[in-house]
Amino acid sequence: MTMKGPSRKHVIIPMSNDNNMKFMKNSSMYVANINRALRNVKSQVLVDFIRSDSLDITAVTNKVSLQSDLQIIKQYIKNSDNINTLQVEVPYLSQSKSYLKIIDIPYFPHGNNQDCLTSSDMESIIKQNQIFDNITLTSKLRVIKVLPKLDMSIIWINIWDVQSGSRAKELINQCFNIERYIVTIRGANMNSGVL
Repeated sequence: MTMKGPSRKHVIIPMSNDNNMKFMKNSSMYVANINRALRNVKSQVLVDFIRSDSLDITAVTNKVSLQSDLQIIKQYIKNSDNINTLQVEVPYLSQSKSYLKIIDIPYFPHGNNQDCLTSSDMESIIKQNQIFDNITLTSKLRVIKVLPKLDMSIIWINIWDVQSGSRAKELINQCFNIERYIVTIRGANMNSGVL
């Protein structure tokens, strides 16, 4: 299911949690400096404020940003002190969210009852799989055991998508391997556990 996202005036800059905390300590200074850089190129876009989310920061602007404005914001952030540039991704305009789930995966994929599947395990698996190449997560993955006595889990995934939901449609019913298991991606409704 695809849900309309925030306004197109939101510029989302994915970055690590460590970068996020460092950046937010001086957010008012960064807003002023980004606006100065935008004015220098005679852009009509200005950043009103910056807010922090779990996987990114969001710059809320007065108008919808052009690609050139996104480049200026990206360059400023990458040139900022105390920011690890390897952990900052390309800024993009906000989009709709699509909700997916991965099914048919054991909760204990390694065979022993002590190493359960974690969201960080799944994130690294997804980053290595080519079907997720152009996909950006909106939040952390959530791994849920289906039943207490059953060794199966469901992984809830929220992704940024276009209004038509075409990215989700490309993923739905795709299969891929996690170790020796073949798992399937299905569409899902917005669930209360992942926002």
